[in-house]
Amino acid sequence: MSTGRLAIDLSAVVANWRALDAMTACETGAVVKANAYGLGAVEVARALARAGVRKFFVAVAEEGAELRRAVGPGPVILVFSGHMEGDSDLIRDHDLTPMINSVDQMLRHVERTPRQSFGIQLDTGMNRLGIEPEEWAALRDIAIAQMPILIMSHLACADEPDHPMNAKQLRIFRELTAGIDVPRSLSATGGILLGPEWHFDLTRPGIGLYGGLPFAQAQPVVTLDLPVIQIRELAPGETVGYGNTWTAPRRSRIATVAAGYADGLIRAMGPRAWLYHGDTACPVRGRVSMDLITVDVSGLAHEPERLTILGRQQGVDELARAAGTIGYEILTSLGPRYVRSYTG
Repeated sequence: MSTGRLAIDLSAVVANWRALDAMTACETGAVVKANAYGLGAVEVARALARAGVRKFFVAVAEEGAELRRAVGPGPVILVFSGHMEGDSDLIRDHDLTPMINSVDQMLRHVERTPRQSFGIQLDTGMNRLGIEPEEWAALRDIAIAQMPILIMSHLACADEPDHPMNAKQLRIFRELTAGIDVPRSLSATGGILLGPEWHFDLTRPGIGLYGGLPFAQAQPVVTLDLPVIQIRELAPGETVGYGNTWTAPRRSRIATVAAGYADGLIRAMGPRAWLYHGDTACPVRGRVSMDLITVDVSGLAHEPERLTILGRQQGVDELARAAGTIGYEILTSLGPRYVRSYTG
């Protein structure tokens, strides 16, 4: 087989959800947008639903429709982008709950899907999605009379526990929702870790389910093994890859593996990335190209058939640091050529 093998441990996803759920005294949902951060929303959501998740969050209505077909009629599926123009049929036909972000969305929802559940998203300072405080002051009584099932906001700096924005947004969210008898949600993974003040009635972990920071205690979820296509011997002074960016200082063995930036292994990681054979680290040499990565296996006693780039030896955040990015981008970039398998 000449393509990488991406193994996803669903039991680890469930264990991470249970661990985060145990940190709160409220309900815990799950964010499965972007195809469950690249790992397969259908498979991940079904495993989480079996574990007891009753509320799932997606980014757009199209994701919600696919998810409804996967999990059936029971769970609530909430759509962060709200009720966009053209979404009404999807929302109605697949029983989706849009998180309303503006006065226009509220009017659209009430006019076109008047009996459909909805939630409200408030902007408490991130300035990305949500009803602004000034708009909310005018809309609040009208919106509450329509009986939303959830009011939420989103923290901008939850992965930095001491950042003053966390306390500021908590204060604003409390002020905007004071006296309202509607379930509230402020926290994703980072907010859960901030403590009980941020938990309210529902938390909605995302990256922590999939093994990423800021949930440092998360179980690893993905293993990515890449097949070795060819191994060659280099003499001192020979170069590797585009641009001749690496020159062999001594006799070296270079393995070429079948993956590259077309598969989500970001080009910038090249000079700082490692692959593993068991516990032995093998450095990338030269540039990551579209379909191929060249790796120094001089330290191995035997020629490997495969090398591991994600697994127990190196998680998504370690690989992300090599690429100058974050674990979210590594996960969501994992390409379609990998042969995916699920355990647990």
